[in-house]
Amino acid sequence: MNKSDLIAAMAGKAGVSNKDAGDCLDAFLDVVADVVAAGEEKLSITGWLSFEQVTRNARMGRNPQTGEALHVPATKACKVSVGSKLKAAAKSGGAPAAEAPASSW
Repeated sequence: MNKSDLIAAMAGKAGVSNKDAGDCLDAFLDVVADVVAAGEEKLSITGWLSFEQVTRNARMGRNPQTGEALHVPATKACKVSVGSKLKAAAKSGGAPAAEAPASSW
């Protein structure tokens, strides 16, 4: 599924135009990018996804062709973690599994 397919699916589920769904998706992605770029906080959508900026420490690497040691500098990256509802959807092969009813005994 590409971005256009996602926008069409969102528009169909929400009953809005493709333009409105596309604007909402673009706004969401802009907010995620702004939060990750700032690096001050973690953006969490409970049960689904979380995004955060992480710093990878500097380290010594090795050139695989020559075996020469080289310095790999520290870098910043985006870490995306999957939540429990998304994991359950992937395992079941479809929509997120309904929560089990509480036991009465």
